[in-house]
Order: sequence, then C-alpha cells, then structure tokens
Amino acid sequence: MNVLSVENLEKTVNDEPLFSSLTFGLEKGEKAAVVGRNGSGKSTLLKIISGFLSPDKGRVSINRSVRLSSSMQDFSSSADDSIKSYFYSAPSPDIAILKRYNDAIAENDERTYTALGEEISQKGLWNIERDFYAKCEYFNLKKDPETLLSTLSGGEKRKLQLALAFSQKADLVLLDEPTNHLDIRTIEKLEALLEDEKLTVLLVTHDRQLIDNTCSVIYELDKGEFYRHEGTFLSYLEDRREREEEKEKRQEKLNNILSGELKWLSRAPKARGGKDKNRKERIEKMLGLVEKKEKDSSPFFSLYRRLSKKVLEMENISKAWDGKTLFSGFSFSFLDGMRIGVIGDNGSGKSTLLDIIAGVIESDEGTVDKGTSTYISYYDQMNRTLKEDKSILEYFSSIAENIQTEYKMLSADAFLSMFGFSRSNQNKRISTLSGGEKRRLYLISKLIENPNFLILDEPTNDLDLWSMENLEYYLSTFHGVSLICSHDRAFLEINCDYLFVIENQKISFYSSSYSAYEKIRAKENDSKKKEKETVRREKREKKGLTYKEMKEKEELENKLSFLMEKKKALEESFSNPGLSYIEIDKNNRNYEEILKEEDEITDRILALMEKEEA
Repeated sequence: MNVLSVENLEKTVNDEPLFSSLTFGLEKGEKAAVVGRNGSGKSTLLKIISGFLSPDKGRVSINRSVRLSSSMQDFSSSADDSIKSYFYSAPSPDIAILKRYNDAIAENDERTYTALGEEISQKGLWNIERDFYAKCEYFNLKKDPETLLSTLSGGEKRKLQLALAFSQKADLVLLDEPTNHLDIRTIEKLEALLEDEKLTVLLVTHDRQLIDNTCSVIYELDKGEFYRHEGTFLSYLEDRREREEEKEKRQEKLNNILSGELKWLSRAPKARGGKDKNRKERIEKMLGLVEKKEKDSSPFFSLYRRLSKKVLEMENISKAWDGKTLFSGFSFSFLDGMRIGVIGDNGSGKSTLLDIIAGVIESDEGTVDKGTSTYISYYDQMNRTLKEDKSILEYFSSIAENIQTEYKMLSADAFLSMFGFSRSNQNKRISTLSGGEKRRLYLISKLIENPNFLILDEPTNDLDLWSMENLEYYLSTFHGVSLICSHDRAFLEINCDYLFVIENQKISFYSSSYSAYEKIRAKENDSKKKEKETVRREKREKKGLTYKEMKEKEELENKLSFLMEKKKALEESFSNPGLSYIEIDKNNRNYEEILKEEDEITDRILALMEKEEA
C-alpha cells in the first residue's frame, strides 16, 4: 500500500532554489533516510510533508487511512510551558480533539463534551495521553507533567519530542535529526521502536549506524537533485562515488567539445547564415550545462606540536552537581597518541568531566596536572568562545591569518570559502548564522589552533556527513591526544581506541574500541541474566514446584498484572461523562468478565504458592 506520494515538489528559500521536480514515494513499512549537505533542503522537505510549510509547486499526498506524526529539530516554547501543556499544544488533529473535550468538561458544556466523547471513542483516542507519558518513561524521561520545559536539558527535550511522535498511533513518522543530544542507550531504544514492521519512517540523520540498523533506502538531496539508493550506507557511498565519477566524465567530455566550439566562436566567422546562428545557440546551451566547480570542503591537518612526557594527570577527582555525585575517586594519566571516547547516559557527567580536564571548572576533590607543553583545544557544546558580535572573517582572522592545509598555506578568507563560508558572506555577523553554521565555524576555529590535546564534546551534532568525513580525516592525521564525547557509534568506532564509560557514579577505563566494548557489555548482561534466572529457579525448585509449574505461575502472574491494568482503565472510564450508553454497557460487561477471570487466576496462583511453600 502506498503511504506517501511526493510529486514535482519545488521550493525556494531566501531566493535560493532548494529543489525542483522532486518526486518519490513510500510504501507501507518502508523506512528511508534522507542525507545531504547542510542547507540542501532536507529539513524543509520534512516540514513540507508534515504540513508546516507549503511548497512553491508540486503536491504531497498522504493516504487517507494513514496517521502522520513528526519530530522536527525546532523546539520552541514559552517560559511557563509544562510537559502537559506541550502535549496539548501539539499540532495533531487527534490531540486537538482531546483538548477541546477537556475544555468542554472544564466549562461544563455537556452537549459538546458528549459529542466529542463519542468521536474520541470511535477514533480510539482515549489512551493517547497515557501512551505519551508511557513513552516518556520508555525514553527514561521520568518527570511530573507539570514540570516546566525551561528546566529540561537538550537531551530531555529531544526525548519529549520523540515520546510525542511515537504516542499518536501513527502509521507514518517523520524524524529530523532524532539522535542529536541523545545518549547511546536512548538511541538503541529509538531503534527498537523503528523496528515495527507496520511503521513507515522517513528520517533525516547523519547517524550512519542508525541508518544501517533501521533503513533499507537512502535518499540523497544534492544540488536540487534527489537520488535513491537501496542497501547499506557503505553501498550508498559506493553508488555516490560512481555517480560523481560518471558526472565528472560527462563534464570533461562537454568541456572538450565546448573548447573547440569556443575557438570557432573566437575567430568571429564572417558568414552569418542560419547554420552559424544554430551553432551559436548550441554553444549557449552547452555553456548552461557546464557546472561551476565549487570550492568544496577539503581535508586539512594539524601542524605537529610536541608533547612532553607528562601530558595530563588526574588524581582522585570527584564532582557533585545539585547534591548528586556524578563520579568520584577517578585517577588517570594520559599518554601521547591516545584516542579516547567518552560515553554514558544523559546527565551522567560526561561534559562535566571534559570541563574539568579543559580547566573550565574545578573538581570538588583531587587534582588535574597539565604538562608544560600540553596545548588544549576544547570544542564544547556551549560555543563558549564564539564571538557572536564579530563578523565571520573577523572572528576567524583573530585566531589564525593563515592555515596550513594538506597541499598549501591558505589565507583565512580562502580557508573559510573551502568550508562553505563564501567570501560574499564572510562579513555577516555570527549572530545571524543558523545553529548548524555556528557549530561548523566553531569546530574549524578549534581545529586550526593546532592543539596537541583535542577535546570534542558531541562534535557530530548539526554536522552533515561531508563535514564529518573531513573531521574524521583530520582526526586520522592528528598528532597528540584526542578525547571525544559522542553518541555517534560509528564515529566512536572509527576515531577512538579506548573508552571512558561513566555509569553508577563511576568512571571506568576500557582498553578497547566501541564495538569491542559492546560485546563485553552484552556478555556481562547475558551472564547477569543467566545468573538471576539460575538463582530464581534454584529457589523455586527447593520449595517444591516443578519447572512446568514455575513457568505456569510466572505466566499467570504476568496475565494477572495485565488484567489489573485493564480493570483500572475500565474503572477510570466509569467516571467519564462523555461515554454513550452503549459504551457504558459494553464496559460493564467487560468489567464483569475481568473480575471472573481475575478470581480464577488468583485461585490457581494461591494453590501453586501453597505447594511452593510446602
């Protein structure tokens, strides 16, 4: 079944054409990723499909039977917005019905709430709010509904967006950079939800492992063109390389033909017949087909800066925040050449650890002793040293007038042009740039300091895949120590040989890559699971139950728990004035059946418990 059809879509933003004649579709259960450079129009495309923006031309068709939900990058809220008000202000027709129903109850408008109650029952909307709070808990966002959004961290706000997107019983879900600000465990939970075979998904992401784990199709948006690739991310890269090589061959052939034609034109032939006129028109068409070679993002490397024997040593450091201990008693000596990743749940203290090492804040206990030749460059999430009152060129030139690339020395303006900041835009104030542009500018300003101890806090947030490839090249040629906090598993695997893992108020050092650590963790979890099951089995067997009876008791207990939930939901429905007589009668009959089944299960559990204790 076709879920989504996009036909001949066209959009121009700020006089810049993003795409035209963009056409594609999604079948039920299909999961596709959209990749492309920053500013290519990926987010705009999702907003048009979601209905937040209108296209200049073209049409978006969503199957009438399909429910749509989305999670965009934007998160705007007022100072007094709470989690509950965030839910009820969602741009969802279903949630709008629930809000109108609650408003009618508050205003004692019986006619309205009765009609809306029947509509809610017909559409099966009673549990959406409950599902929303259940999804919040699923993503480990355990907050009171009255919690103000202004008190939430970036990661918590992203979890809130995802909880809303996945609580609306949607058939089609659109996600824009869903992994930004999330920890790895939450990303794994997101992947588990995306595995639903009935769910159709279109997501914009730079997370390569998320794409490989969840998507069978990759769409690339490049200079207004939309390319479809089936298979893994690696096969997509191979397809892209072949496509670009073929394009270069066509351009080279066109340039060779055009060169000869332009020579003819320069001789200014005297004849002015129809053939000559046609030839000139053909030359003009060919000139329109020649693409201007863009100054693309190019690899560059850090100049060598010597490190002394003592790089940086931490002795017994501890830190607490708001009365909560993040970590304590951690000691470590860095050695030249170490590439260390930092992982842990949101709020575990990853950024705090980096702040302590960089000297931004002090530990509560212990010492940090930096070597005399150690030069730290710290790319933090707060953009602390980005001077927003300056122009792009002023800020960059204050750090370095000239930058060494792989092949030559470049001036600051030429280097900025290579990384997507054209000369015509370099006099723009930094305060006017988008979030992604600020992050990219801040990142390259840190790399050109030529550090020998590089600290990166979530460097892949808001970066496109091409910028990430250049950063990875830089890191592969980097001389010194790199310390990288990231939720991007592929990025960690490529760029880190060791790990700091922060959990249970403790920092542990693993002399392994991320994939090796995951295998260790999986083994440990499996071992703990088997140990618990063995203990439970031995305990029960000692008390006289057979294995079959133990399994029966466990299944009955689970079933009883499920029945109790159903019973509770029905009890709550009895106080709902919006229910029709038919629904009340149906709920009463269901309630009686549950009570009967509950009694039967309870009797059997009690009999098994008596045997267990005998």
